[in-house]
Amino acid sequence: MPLLVRTWNVFHGNAVPVERRAYLAEMIELATADDPDVLCLQELPVWALDRLADWSGMRVLATVARRPRLGPFPSTGELGRRLTDLNAGRFRSAFAGQANAILVSSRHRADAVDEIVLNAASFRRAQARWLELDVAARLAWAKERRVCQAVRVRLVDQRTALVANFHATGSPDKRIPDAEVLRAAAFAHAVARPDELCILAGDFNVAARVSRTLWDLRGPDWAFSDPGPGIDHVLVRGAESLPARPWPLRRRRLGRRLLSDHAPVEVTLP
Repeated sequence: MPLLVRTWNVFHGNAVPVERRAYLAEMIELATADDPDVLCLQELPVWALDRLADWSGMRVLATVARRPRLGPFPSTGELGRRLTDLNAGRFRSAFAGQANAILVSSRHRADAVDEIVLNAASFRRAQARWLELDVAARLAWAKERRVCQAVRVRLVDQRTALVANFHATGSPDKRIPDAEVLRAAAFAHAVARPDELCILAGDFNVAARVSRTLWDLRGPDWAFSDPGPGIDHVLVRGAESLPARPWPLRRRRLGRRLLSDHAPVEVTLP
């Protein structure tokens, strides 16, 4: 049975150009309308996590990268939602926090396995010395916590798949997200069982043409599939897969409105 794995950075539900209101429910309904086996999501507001199952009809396994805050003070998802609703385009994630999620079709069983902070302080310090980053780059790298989550999916054919989903740091210096991609791949490799299907998906924030890591992951030591054409990827190890396909613009339109600043990217395993 073919397996469809899709990833989408949903931009907190914003359209392009941004508007006062968000369209997150419409995005989730669109992304799940054809019943994918696995949907990896990034840039979710924290308040949305409790609504994803109703919007999608899928099993939801989520992780919070940044909790809601009101300036320097802790807040709640609901307060973040209310404040963001005043002008979603302007406030985006300022109050609502940020989360990632893996949605799994009801055809399969799924359990959370583990997660790792991709830009943990000790990792940043070591990499900053190796990459000879200046103070500004080091401070920018520490600004927002980045997490890779891992979920084990038991497929209807009794195979298991380890799915790792993450959103790497955005930086003009592409060596920074590249380092996080390698950390995410090493994490997925460590928690995957021998001979288990391994899927690494998300917003890598780096394209193959400027990534040493993505080049290495295609090699015999890692044996992952080829990356997609942009910065969002679904890499597969342990099974044949068709080339990654970004959605055409028309598929993510809501009327004349373009949903998100990223296109969903998907891979089918025949």
